[in-house]
Amino acid sequence: METKTFIVPHDFSQVADNALNHAIETASTLDAQIYVIHVVSKDKSIPEAEVKLQSILDSKGTKVKLIPRVRVGNIFDDIGEFAAEHHAELIFMGTHGASGWQHLVGSNALKVVTSSDVPFIIVQAKGIKPNGYDDIVVPLDLNKETKQKLAVVANLATYFKSRVHVITPNETDEFLRKKVQANILFAKRFFTERGIEVTTTLAPRGGFDKEVVKHAVTIDADLIAIMNLNKNSFLGAMGSNYEQYIITNEAQIPTLIINPLDSPYGGSFMVG
Repeated sequence: METKTFIVPHDFSQVADNALNHAIETASTLDAQIYVIHVVSKDKSIPEAEVKLQSILDSKGTKVKLIPRVRVGNIFDDIGEFAAEHHAELIFMGTHGASGWQHLVGSNALKVVTSSDVPFIIVQAKGIKPNGYDDIVVPLDLNKETKQKLAVVANLATYFKSRVHVITPNETDEFLRKKVQANILFAKRFFTERGIEVTTTLAPRGGFDKEVVKHAVTIDADLIAIMNLNKNSFLGAMGSNYEQYIITNEAQIPTLIINPLDSPYGGSFMVG
């Protein structure tokens, strides 16, 4: 069986190190290897960065294979390119405030996500539990692309023996309400057929993004899975309030974010 590959961009910040911890915990469950990449702007910065990166990896004391790489470029192009070159299945990335690596805040994090077809897990300062992602919240709206994430979520849920919690908007229009009900039935069948425990919830009317985070907090969720529906949009649309709100949520719940693909299932993470 081919070894699974994860990628962690690391800027020597605490939140990047937390992303690495999330990746290590996940990799230990899936027997994956992790490339830890640092991007510099000039060749002369490489030697110092290599020493710092190796020191961080040495401090982890894990049996997971950690491979350091220092690369000249910029994070908006090179993370996606590196992921493609190494056939990565997941990218774990930290996001933080207006200080740090090229100001990797919510909107810029979305630009990095959009540079790759590989699913990202975006983390803040909240650590991963020893048993991984027990409870995964899956917002399911009426965009046709949102069903694509179910295969990726199902694979994670299978490996971690997670419970999946589907939440949908409570539509008032009769036609839209029927579409919501159809989506709920589709999701329940999809997860149940794969032996995954699933719950469904109708969100109270109001801002769907805020209700998603509230629900995640209520059930002490470990992950929220969303689509990046700005994949094919121009730069001005990258900072979608919905995606930004979720990936930088105040509860600091990590976010699995997936770019929609042309295939009916989408997602490169162990689809099957």
